[in-house]
Amino acid sequence: MSEQAVTRPKAPPAVWISWVALALMTTSSVASLRAAPTMAVYGLASVFLYVVPAIVFLLPTSLVSAELASGWKGGIYNWVSSGISKPMGFLAVWCQFAMTIFYYPTLLGFVASTLAYVFNPALASSGVWTALVIVVAYWSGVYVSSRGTKGVAGLAGGGLIIGTLIPGAVLVILGAVFLGQGNPSAAPMTAANLLPQWAGLASLVLIVNNFLSYSGMEMNAVHVSSLKDPAKEYPKSMFLAMGLVLLIFILPALAISWIVPADQLSLTAGVMQAFDAVLASFNLQALTPIFGIMLVAASLGGMLTWLAGPSKGLLLISREEGYLPPFLQQLNKNGVQQNLLVVQGLVTTVIALGYALVPDVSSTYWIFSVITTQVYLIMYLLMFIAAVRLRRNDPDHPRGYRAPMLVGLCGVGFAASLAALLVGFVPPSQFGSGDPLVYFLIVAGGALGLGLLVPFLFYKLRKPSWKLPEQGAQTEVPES
Repeated sequence: MSEQAVTRPKAPPAVWISWVALALMTTSSVASLRAAPTMAVYGLASVFLYVVPAIVFLLPTSLVSAELASGWKGGIYNWVSSGISKPMGFLAVWCQFAMTIFYYPTLLGFVASTLAYVFNPALASSGVWTALVIVVAYWSGVYVSSRGTKGVAGLAGGGLIIGTLIPGAVLVILGAVFLGQGNPSAAPMTAANLLPQWAGLASLVLIVNNFLSYSGMEMNAVHVSSLKDPAKEYPKSMFLAMGLVLLIFILPALAISWIVPADQLSLTAGVMQAFDAVLASFNLQALTPIFGIMLVAASLGGMLTWLAGPSKGLLLISREEGYLPPFLQQLNKNGVQQNLLVVQGLVTTVIALGYALVPDVSSTYWIFSVITTQVYLIMYLLMFIAAVRLRRNDPDHPRGYRAPMLVGLCGVGFAASLAALLVGFVPPSQFGSGDPLVYFLIVAGGALGLGLLVPFLFYKLRKPSWKLPEQGAQTEVPES
């Protein structure tokens, strides 16, 4: 009896998950209200601008990464190393890490503007306030993470409900009631507005932000092996997740466009602007700070779960192959890569000062969002190339899932990713009279410098002594 009791929990059915459960997991990791103000600028055309990247980017990355995850363990580094080369594998895992350097100022810029509505809405446009919140929140996160606190991931477990579904549903419902009472929509809602107005490449630049909104699918792909029939269930799961994600992205963006005129919309504080305006029309403005706290709590929880993850992956690869100097590979007594987090934090702090030095918080937020997206897109370009090469060079390698029309999916995903990366160098039409050359130099310096030049230098300067034995990973502590 005791033997049966011991072995029963190991039975295979205990590890299966349903395709609906996987769809919900995917939705919770991708969907967010943070991008809603960016697309609300387009009004009804935001539907088109969300659906197109979902088809040409979200779908290919989901199906392709599922095949890679079901055949090759070890994440993006192993996929690209096996499909292309180890140096390219290092570049891919570096970009997955490096994009967070600009992602945190973007995420925390949203936190700062949202938090302003808890204390004083005027602070939402203050660069000094934004920079201060970014620095304090980030270093607090480093402190929490460096202590190796158990269960940090649990802090973000309710993020989908607390910070996305409830505020999003309230915003959409009140927005619909707002229109139902006879109030005019701030953005026209006619068939003529279904497509964005064309004014050259600059009119489509804001679509780049949606690629960042949909990124991260390669991390969810690891769950494909937990489905009973991956070939049938995974595509169904992804289509359901795509539908749910589109609803969560599109409806709040539309609600914001109904309430806040595009020329008054802040890209960081737009969600709270809409809450403040619609709640005021129902004499419920006192609830605005409560929704602000809900959004902030979910964002901070998400930051903590992201903080150590990508850097941990980079650390493990660097110990094995010697890609980073020993100083950056050292662990503290809690087994956390504290030196790497601190160096990342110093760079993040310098970037945060951009908010204090640039008068337009929305412009700074947008530039950081573009750089984040472009660095991440370099990784996706490598992933699509690796997937095609692995299918052609090693067709008999066991895979739990085979993506249909893989070469075509990779072609569409690669072309869309490359187009988004290139379009990101063009200033968006909504940003008016700024110097296009200055914009180009800032974006190129951030994206190509951090995404390509820095890892190239690490790779070229590496030494055999940078490889650290696995045993040292358990005991090594910073010397100082």
